[in-house]
Amino acid sequence: MRMWFSSLLADGTNKTVSSKRFITLAAFLMCSIAFMTELFTEYHVSKEAFDSMMYIVIAGLGFTASEKFTKKEEK
Repeated sequence: MRMWFSSLLADGTNKTVSSKRFITLAAFLMCSIAFMTELFTEYHVSKEAFDSMMYIVIAGLGFTASEKFTKKEEK
């Protein structure tokens, strides 16, 4: 399980944990928790807070996906 999780966050070039992927995953988890909280409880998350976290997730996924199309330096 730990190897799968670290490979999920690993950078494509040097296999270290990417801060970009970590922040995107954390923002996604917060959006998911906020959505479930609103769905099953009386508590409501502010629209601005939810939208800002959603934009972080969208931007993070876009930047991470763009890494696949860039040229990698050969050693």
